[in-house]
Amino acid sequence: MTKNPILLFSKLALLFLSAINFAQAQQIFSTNKYPITDFRQPLDITPPALAGSFGEIRGNHFHSGIDFRTNQREGYPVYAVADGYISRLRVQNSGFGQALYINHPNGFTTVYGHLQRFAPKIATVVKNLEYEKKSFEIDEFPDATLIPVHKGEIIAWSGNRGSSGGPHLHFEIRDTKTEETINPQFFGIIIPDNIPPVIHGLYVYRLNGKTFNEFTPKQAIAISGASGEYKTTAPISLTGEVGFGIVVTDRHNGLSGTNGVYSIQLELDGKKIYTSALERFAFEDSKAINSHIDYPTYINTKRSIQKSFVDPGNPLKIYSSLVNNGRINFNDGATHQLRYIITDSKGNSAVLPFTVNAGTAPVAAPTVPPGIIYPYNKVNEFNNEDIKVVFPMGTLYNDLNFSYKKLPKPAGNAWSSIHQIHNRYTPLHIGFDLWIKADNLPENLRSKALIVSTGGSSQGGSFDNGFVKATPKNFGSFYIAVDTIAPRIVPVNISEGRNMAGLSKMTFKISDNLSGIKNFNGYIDGKWVLMEFDAKTATLWHSFDERTSSGKHSLELVVTDMKENTRRYRIDFSR
Repeated sequence: MTKNPILLFSKLALLFLSAINFAQAQQIFSTNKYPITDFRQPLDITPPALAGSFGEIRGNHFHSGIDFRTNQREGYPVYAVADGYISRLRVQNSGFGQALYINHPNGFTTVYGHLQRFAPKIATVVKNLEYEKKSFEIDEFPDATLIPVHKGEIIAWSGNRGSSGGPHLHFEIRDTKTEETINPQFFGIIIPDNIPPVIHGLYVYRLNGKTFNEFTPKQAIAISGASGEYKTTAPISLTGEVGFGIVVTDRHNGLSGTNGVYSIQLELDGKKIYTSALERFAFEDSKAINSHIDYPTYINTKRSIQKSFVDPGNPLKIYSSLVNNGRINFNDGATHQLRYIITDSKGNSAVLPFTVNAGTAPVAAPTVPPGIIYPYNKVNEFNNEDIKVVFPMGTLYNDLNFSYKKLPKPAGNAWSSIHQIHNRYTPLHIGFDLWIKADNLPENLRSKALIVSTGGSSQGGSFDNGFVKATPKNFGSFYIAVDTIAPRIVPVNISEGRNMAGLSKMTFKISDNLSGIKNFNGYIDGKWVLMEFDAKTATLWHSFDERTSSGKHSLELVVTDMKENTRRYRIDFSR
């Protein structure tokens, strides 16, 4: 029997399109084997577009997932990408806001963040947990049998909760055992992309055997080009030990943000000497982004230069093919060919070849001001009669040329001198312990004492044996202050005696002057009710439900800060 040629063509076309989709879904660089057909897209918005890519540079961290655009609005259905069960329910004032975690039988966990609301069966569990614990914020790990979900099931709707800068869906895939987060595009999550990365700048750092810091001489190298092909305007003459840095971004087809790249590779005379590839990383290492980039330049200009040499205390496991940690000695008088290859997650690449003419003359190391040298791989301690500073192991990325100054006590709410602990241009991986001696602090204020930066940021702290101790996360200038002022409560749509019938919720603005809000609790007719909070707008609200019937009611709202200062707001209202 003769086959129908139209039907045969349709089948061939379908096979061809399937092959294209399979090729697009394949992992490009990784030697790890990830499942590429198990997961569907978490949204049905086509074509999918990203506001943020995996591993792109953010303040103090690598971006841990991909951010799907939602056309600048909330309320798109969010789907379970595969069968599994809800393994974690998280509600936060900031961070992801409202988030779901699903464990899948293939050994991976998917994460969905900044959600507007949960699907009804999940929302009921969440609300019951909040009332059980009398807390808006929860972080619960349900049993595998409590909330099973199926591939394609609506689990939530997209939103803008938490620390989101606009409506979108934050989506992650994690290794269930290690909890490392992995680039979702290795799992067949397809983002149409045939656009190569863009190279914006090339830099050379004169290292000459010294630790990289804010005093390291840096030079911008002029480049030109587009569409994946770049070049320097002239050969570069260098002598001594140097490192290179590069500024790169990426875009994909359609409505794309300015995203990060997947890999950066540097070759010297045809041999790889540095590769960074953002396939996966551990959350405890994410802050080492400040070691990965030229941190002093970022602090001054917000320009993200990615260094192609690795600090000795950098714990990131994204590097490979390292020769001398990416530091290159140009002292043989020869001509050398170097090449950057920048690649995105779909394999599109940009190339920057350049020539270096090496010198032979000895080069003086850069001069640095005098200080105390603290090795990066030891516990270090600084003491005098006014302060004590301890840097635990793992705090520093490089040896530190430590500096300290004591400055006059500031006017106003201050109970010590200002203590300048090094400077803001040196990043830290974890916090350091700081004790500051209090200056005649009265006993009745000791429980209210804390350490603040000269910028007014609370570092927390507690009084102990004449000192106030805190754990700042960054270097800076610090002094002791006290917080005796209760938080502020401003009602937005409720007042004494108001009839709230027809309104779905009561709303407030809350804030604190110094130590920050610790907790909030609402009571209607003496019974605890759920108050929800959005930290970025400082908005607190209670959505009415069957617990508040028609008639007259009393409300008490109690807001407490980190130093146990409490504000109470009491009114009567009706519904």
